[in-house]
Amino acid sequence: MLGTAAVAMWWDIAPEVRAEWEDWHTREHMPERLAIPGFLRGTRWIAASGEPSYFVLYEAADLGRLTAGPYVERLNNPTPWSRKMMPHHRNMVRSLCRVHEKTGRGVAHALATLQLDQPIAADVLGRLAQREGVTSAHLLRSQSQAGMPQTAEQKMRGGADREASWIGLIGGYDADAAASAARQAAPGAAARVYRLSFCLP
Repeated sequence: MLGTAAVAMWWDIAPEVRAEWEDWHTREHMPERLAIPGFLRGTRWIAASGEPSYFVLYEAADLGRLTAGPYVERLNNPTPWSRKMMPHHRNMVRSLCRVHEKTGRGVAHALATLQLDQPIAADVLGRLAQREGVTSAHLLRSQSQAGMPQTAEQKMRGGADREASWIGLIGGYDADAAASAARQAAPGAAARVYRLSFCLP
């Protein structure tokens, strides 16, 4: 992962608007986010099956880029196309995170995500990243947004977003290997597998 902070998000989009939503997210929304100082990379992932349909990760230089300044300004001043698309986000989970542990490199073909109540040990992540088919293993710690004013975008989505306390991300060139590693990292936790849809830059 790039930087020391990230925005990690899961959501569903109604089937009838997915084509326009993906066009908006690719052509306007993600480029807008990556134009914000300190935003280093954005990736969009599509679920192999089931819901949540999408996972999006923005990697940032530090947490301060996510809680003040140009990013918050954009959240409160969405474009006309964003105003059209935001109400279609369903079951939003959105966490502003510090990168707690990271190992491996590159952008994977497949990503297994975990929403956790407890952290995964660093030595466990390190071993998992060395498994065949796995290229990276990261642990993010969510910073509570309780007490923060809702942004204009949140209000369009129907109010406060849910948060995940800890987030595990296991990337790989083999989806089955990434999923298996995620299950081993957090037995009993639901691992959702995604394939890469778009990456910027």
